[in-house]
Amino acid sequence: MIAIVNYGMGNLRSVQHALEMVGADVQVATHPEDLRTAERLVLPGVGAFGACVRHLRASGLVEALTEEVLHRGKPLLGICLGMQVLAGVGYEMGKHRGLGWIPAVVQRFEVELLGLKVPHVGWNEVILQRHTPLFHGLQRDPTFYFVHSYHLVPDTPEVTLASCDYGIRFTAAILRDNIFACQFHPEKSQHNGLRLLENFLAWSP
Repeated sequence: MIAIVNYGMGNLRSVQHALEMVGADVQVATHPEDLRTAERLVLPGVGAFGACVRHLRASGLVEALTEEVLHRGKPLLGICLGMQVLAGVGYEMGKHRGLGWIPAVVQRFEVELLGLKVPHVGWNEVILQRHTPLFHGLQRDPTFYFVHSYHLVPDTPEVTLASCDYGIRFTAAILRDNIFACQFHPEKSQHNGLRLLENFLAWSP
């Protein structure tokens, strides 16, 4: 069973539908105890960094996530804002403390002088930095769907699993131990996204 963390922000239904399409038994988890019975966890997110962290902390889910992911080693998939809040600090409408699981900061795209619009919206190629079964069955440099104005900047390159170009080269996915997270939306990425979710269900970190 896979639990989608519900902290009041995020496109839960589209993520749930995509996971069910690849055969997952899905539960929307609103309370900390809901996470304990799940085998895998998904942390989605749409909105602002600071509000996301506040909602997570107010719901009591941070402690439960820490126990299940960091201490018990359950596989975690973070999606979009769900990836960004894993960082130590986010600079969206001020400076906000994140979960601090990944040594990184989250900052705004500064690409307008290059003639590019912010947010970055649409399909873009994702360049894999190292081999992983999470991308098994996908063509080289597969395309995924993005919607974001901020991007995660790791302290060290080792955490970056895949990158993408939008005026600058930025981190499109991260991987560390049992934590996998992506800036793009697999639930909106048609065949490639469904294959990635299917691989996550089979992943043994």
